[in-house]
Amino acid sequence: MRDFVIRVFINAIAIFITAQLLPGIHIASDSLSTLLMIGLVIGLINAFVKPLLRVLSCPLVLITFGLFVLVINGVLLLLADYLLDSLRIDNFLWAMLAGIVMAILSTILEAVLLRFSR
Repeated sequence: MRDFVIRVFINAIAIFITAQLLPGIHIASDSLSTLLMIGLVIGLINAFVKPLLRVLSCPLVLITFGLFVLVINGVLLLLADYLLDSLRIDNFLWAMLAGIVMAILSTILEAVLLRFSR
């Protein structure tokens, strides 16, 4: 449970930085509550929907040598966009680019935050 809460904070930080870097990602307000809500929704989507999509798309992931995971990440971000009024993504290309940036940022932040939280 503690790791999930840390991942929500990581997602909130990652989406904030991603929105600052990419002009196609828009957050309604930079308030902490908005960012935490977006982080929570992304965390729940990653916990429940992402494993299902990965299993269903396993042949495509294998055929594309893992590049289809970028498409999955983009679709999941568009799902978060659909569910939240506070997040707006201009199109699928921006969602895929945001998925790449968020994956890099999340990896770095997880390495730092999870190491210090133990």
